[in-house]
Amino acid sequence: MDKQRILLIEDDAFLAGIYARKLELAGYDVSLATNGEDGLKLAAKDLPALILLDLVLPKVDGFEVLERLKIDGATHPIPVVILTNLGQREDVERCMAAGAVGYVIKAHALPDETVTKIKDILG
Repeated sequence: MDKQRILLIEDDAFLAGIYARKLELAGYDVSLATNGEDGLKLAAKDLPALILLDLVLPKVDGFEVLERLKIDGATHPIPVVILTNLGQREDVERCMAAGAVGYVIKAHALPDETVTKIKDILG
């Protein structure tokens, strides 16, 4: 069986490395985009099983990336989990209303917990 691909859209190289390693150890194939624009291109090209999306990104922020993913018929069905340090209730509600399936605050969750959440979502 092919590995499920996770698209990680994260501009912090250190954090991206940690999450990519954890996801690969859990058996996922990981592609990485370091800004929102590249993330949208990769999502459309690869149609990953799940997208892990930071909100504070260069070029196109995560809120807009999420909205554009959910408008596009091809990327609309892909589950998106927000991975951010923005913890305001308004941010969480905005993302969930826009179609995110999960919201992880980096400072409050270990990478392993995030991997567990992804496994739950993907079954």
